[in-house]
Amino acid sequence: MPDRVLRLVHPRTGRVLAERLLVPRTLLGRGVGLMFRRQLQAGTGMWIVPCSGIHTFFMRFAIDAVFVDRRLRIVRVRVGLPPWRLVPLVLGGHSVIELPAGTLAGLRLERGEALMIEPA
Repeated sequence: MPDRVLRLVHPRTGRVLAERLLVPRTLLGRGVGLMFRRQLQAGTGMWIVPCSGIHTFFMRFAIDAVFVDRRLRIVRVRVGLPPWRLVPLVLGGHSVIELPAGTLAGLRLERGEALMIEPA
């Protein structure tokens, strides 16, 4: 059975942040995440659930990361996070959405603001 295709939307602006949102289903998939990939295509993101802290070890590119609570409300945003960095546990964070660096450029995401994940 194929995975369901999801997309990430910023409701306040209507901007689609990811046309294709990947969701690793196993512990191993969540642990490996984006490591060892050459890039993350524009329009693509990865939603890691559950996850309240990340690292970019063994990654070859920078990412934008949005930590959200169980209701998809923004808890913390990291823009342009380069390889070989660590973001320790984010209090209140339940999952993280990783996007290509630059995806959030010009977009003011505020703590407590909700994002929307919907079928593509």
